[in-house]
Formats: sequence, C-alpha cells, structure tokens
Amino acid sequence: MTGAARAAGFRRAAAWVAALNLGYFGIEFAVALAIGSVALFADSVDFLEDTSINLLILLALGWSAAARARVGLVLAAFLLVPGLATLWTAAQKFADPVTPAPLPLTLAALGALAVNLTCAMILARHRSHSGSLSKAAFLSARNDALANLGIIAAGLVTAFVWHSPWPDLAVGLAIALVNLDAAREVWEAAREERGSRAEA
Repeated sequence: MTGAARAAGFRRAAAWVAALNLGYFGIEFAVALAIGSVALFADSVDFLEDTSINLLILLALGWSAAARARVGLVLAAFLLVPGLATLWTAAQKFADPVTPAPLPLTLAALGALAVNLTCAMILARHRSHSGSLSKAAFLSARNDALANLGIIAAGLVTAFVWHSPWPDLAVGLAIALVNLDAAREVWEAAREERGSRAEA
C-alpha cells in the first residue's frame, strides 16, 4: 500500500472515530449529570477529548514530520484534560457524596465500551502510521475501553455488594491516572519524532 493510500485510510479512520466519540459524549455526559457519577463524567470528557484528538489528526495528516511532532506534544496536553476534570469532579463528590444509580451507570458504561472497542479496532491497523498522532488516537481509544470495564465493575459492586459512592469515585480517579500515563507516552513519542527529524 502506498503512503498516500495509507494516509487516506488513516484519515477516514480518524473521521469515523471523531464522529463516534462526539455522538457518545452527549449520551454519557447526560447520564453522568443525571445520576451524579464521577466515573461517567470523566469518561464523557474523555469522549470529547478523543473527538478533539481525531479532528486535530485530520488537520495535521498532510503536514511535515516536524509539524506532526509539534501537534503530538499538543495532543499529550489534551490527554491531561480528562484527568483534571476528574479531579475537580471528585473534589465535589467528597464534599457531597452521592451514590450513583447502578443500572444507568452500568448500561452507559456498556454502551461506551462498545463504542471504544469499535474505535480501537478501527485505529489498530493504523497505529504505526504518522508517529505520535496515531499513537495518541489508538492509546486514547484503548484506555477508554479499559476505563469502561472499570465503570461496569463499579456499577455491579454498587448494585450487589456495596451501595456507596466510593466504587464510582475510585474508578473515576483510576481513569485520571490512566490518562496521565497516556499523556506521558504520547509526549515521549512526539519528542522522539522531533529528535529523529532533527538528526535527519
């Protein structure tokens, strides 16, 4: 497959992933507000962040390697947004602990998992294309799928084991840590890309 064909395929993949993420952001954000879930709030912000990442990728695909590396550094900063949003929401939860309804929590997370697995599969074949850009998109989708499994577990624990706000809060904070690690990985990939470009 030629470089142009690979770029066109990755562009289509990024467009589909951006559309899927934007669509599910609205659904999950509404549920998060309705039931007072920290984990769903963090995950919904993740969907909006993933939309932004994939739209930036669409813009940057035709740029030089040096320009893509700079965008990669910006994307690393974008990955910090859900973590910061989660910390703010968690602080509100500590002040006014409310146990989220477990059924909508679990169902919303199952829907999010389906969307994120679809996005990860769409992006998996392109993850070595365009350096830090594709790495950012793939890691974001993968991390979101892992986060959804945690939210499903929190919903089940809240329903059947411990009716408390703490499972939801714990998963929300874990999502923040996963996003911080993803930001580090993308930052390192972008720095490598810049270093390789400087040596060339």
